[in-house]
Amino acid sequence: NIDATVAPFGQVIQTLTDFSLPCWHEPPKLVIVWTRPQSILGSFNAVLEHSQSPIDTCLGEVDTYCHLLTNVAERVMAVFVPSWVVSAHNRGLGMIDLKSEYGVTNQLMRANLRLIDNLKCAANIYVLNAQRWMELAGARNAYNPKLWYMGKIGFGNQVIEETVKDIKSALRGIAGQARRLVVLDLDDTLWGGTVGDVGWESLVLGGHDSIGESFADFQTSLKALKNRGVLLSIVSKNEENIAVEAISRHPEMVLRLDDFAGWRINWKDKAGNIRELVSELNLGLESVAFIDDSPIERSRVREALPEVLVPEWPEDKLLYKKALLDLSCFDTPMITEEDLERTRFYSSERERVVIRDEVQSFDEWVRSLHTKVIVEPLNESNLPRAAQLLNKTNQMNLSTRRMTERELQAWAQHEYHHVWTFRVVDKFGDAGLTGIVSIEINESLGTIVDFVLS
Repeated sequence: NIDATVAPFGQVIQTLTDFSLPCWHEPPKLVIVWTRPQSILGSFNAVLEHSQSPIDTCLGEVDTYCHLLTNVAERVMAVFVPSWVVSAHNRGLGMIDLKSEYGVTNQLMRANLRLIDNLKCAANIYVLNAQRWMELAGARNAYNPKLWYMGKIGFGNQVIEETVKDIKSALRGIAGQARRLVVLDLDDTLWGGTVGDVGWESLVLGGHDSIGESFADFQTSLKALKNRGVLLSIVSKNEENIAVEAISRHPEMVLRLDDFAGWRINWKDKAGNIRELVSELNLGLESVAFIDDSPIERSRVREALPEVLVPEWPEDKLLYKKALLDLSCFDTPMITEEDLERTRFYSSERERVVIRDEVQSFDEWVRSLHTKVIVEPLNESNLPRAAQLLNKTNQMNLSTRRMTERELQAWAQHEYHHVWTFRVVDKFGDAGLTGIVSIEINESLGTIVDFVLS
């Protein structure tokens, strides 16, 4: 739930500079600064009137505005800044609107790029893509001049609805509540047909077929998710050897076995399989999204595992990719090196388990790994991952203290505070930054404030 305080209407600059205003009396955690470009950039207003205002003037005004935003960011947990948009009904200079430096679209694009570039290094300022909200609402619903003239309402209700979805998704990401594991069915979910009945050679996947192409595109979108750090796994009612053969041998499969962090392919209850798989991966059920074409299986998992996100799934297989892209549950405030390598980490873990089953004793297995722990003080390079670890780790987190990058950095800079990170390496590879410890010194007493292990 969000309690909102509205700043004085039409006084954006005053609100960003005068912290004695009532809206600042109880310091907010989040500030949303949503403006029309013509109200902030005087030169852009001139462009709308087709006066030839040079782009350098516009960019200078963007720089001044960004300076105000960074000052505000020092007082709050996060600042959301929707990008600037104009009505699609405004054609600017028509066919030369992009070509001319004095075109409305030309200057708007360059102003937005300057805004993004200026704010990209501010850890707690996020520029949100407002153009996407306009497109989802459609030109006819995005703007209603009657709403503006009668109530100074800049956008239609559908735009606001899309805005709310993105803001709440972003807040969940900042709070460490993003979904990190997609559990997938196989038959009629990753491919068309039942592999146990028709064999992998006859599956509908790829090729010159609309449904086959749709399945291949769906897999490509899943692989893109994996490439940004979201884990993929399989829970399917099938014979494992037949399903694995299909994944390994079908020439149109985009996803292969090494794209999956784990799987349970058997005839057991899917809810039980999900619980077992999630436990094996050392994740919580609240980080799981389950995708299955069967409404019966979806209902079963939704009822048995209420923490798991189970989106409704379209019957039309041509809509699978769109349904996946519509999900906003994977938003995170940062993507670290460890995120990009996460699937490889789990593949390495499977190799460790295989060796553990082959050696005589646990001690022998541990010695065979040649594990090294590298300790580093908190610094600029490991700060993003340390903050991410602090906010999303629940099971092995002794205090569950949540802090933004800026807050963690400020806390660590105190004379009597110390923060170290731990990186783990063994013969199977680098597991990345997997631990944090922080200590507070009070005279002769040292108190462990945080101890976190991924």
